[in-house]
Amino acid sequence: MIERTPFIAGNWKMNLNVDQSTALVKAITVGINDISGIDVLVAPPFTNLFAVRQAIGKAGILLAAQNMHWEKEGAFTGEVSAQMLIEAGCSHVILGHSERRSLFKETDEMIDSKVKAAFLAGLKPIVCVGETLAERENGKTFEVIKNQLKGSLKYFVDKGDMPISTTLAYEPVWAIGTGRTATPEQAQEVHLFIRNWIKETFDQNTSDQIRILYGGSVKPDNASELMSRPDIDGALVGGASLKPDTFMGIIRF
Repeated sequence: MIERTPFIAGNWKMNLNVDQSTALVKAITVGINDISGIDVLVAPPFTNLFAVRQAIGKAGILLAAQNMHWEKEGAFTGEVSAQMLIEAGCSHVILGHSERRSLFKETDEMIDSKVKAAFLAGLKPIVCVGETLAERENGKTFEVIKNQLKGSLKYFVDKGDMPISTTLAYEPVWAIGTGRTATPEQAQEVHLFIRNWIKETFDQNTSDQIRILYGGSVKPDNASELMSRPDIDGALVGGASLKPDTFMGIIRF
């Protein structure tokens, strides 16, 4: 069985100014000095990307943006392109986060266009899927997840190939910022469903190597139990990534 490297990603959302962001990432670089065998990523707001990249220096912390547009350039006020993110020092980009889907009405088709643009530019996408509480209570979790995967990854599905540098993230909408967390059993069940979908849609090797993160009120006190499940390869962390002690607590799960 292929060993997948654990991956802990901090999504800072619309928080922290430049000074706070650089102080946080410097604290994280010190905190991971004695840690190996795990990938750590931070996703600051657009305005802080360059400063955070400078603060990271030679430390092995990956940098992601929280979103991007699918076009290379043009009259898209308020948007940024994949190439702009690369020039700011990003290696990854988060796409399809539930807040983008719900608050900004992003569709699977829009997310797929972004995934394609990111891939062609050389950015590694972290693609998010997840169901609402109503969808879970109505027994539609797997139907929703499957449709989001098929729609948000259509470019890869049509190609018949998904690069193993792609990361998927399962974040139940009802557990994001609510203090509620899917039980390890609930999370593992959906992660296994996603992994089986990858195998059926692509192949066994891709399924074995793609990392699937869990996102939804991850904290130091529940990270270890979540990460102990065979198909949970890491965490997409929101609020707990804004303070070095809690984020390091998750990294040291």
